[in-house]
Amino acid sequence: MVDVQAVRDALQSVEDPELEISIVELGLVYNIRIEPREEGPHAEIDMTLTSPGCPVAPQIMAATHRAALTSGVASAHVNLVWVPRWDPRVHASDDAKMDMGVWD
Repeated sequence: MVDVQAVRDALQSVEDPELEISIVELGLVYNIRIEPREEGPHAEIDMTLTSPGCPVAPQIMAATHRAALTSGVASAHVNLVWVPRWDPRVHASDDAKMDMGVWD
């Protein structure tokens, strides 16, 4: 059975093309839910972007969808959310903060 951690691990490969940091490390993935379905497990992924005007939003969302499918789920849907607003000081990992030069 596929679990949330398997999907999260698969999403590690997706990078923000401008920052060249994983969307998971950036804290852009807010929630992952696995739903049982007749055709196999389905992943619902809530994520945000570094800014509402992100010019590569479609590419990041498509890459997220493709990566989720490599985790073993039968299907996936990426929900773009804006609440809470992404803040690297709150959402990013310590390594990502260091890479971005963000200091608390």
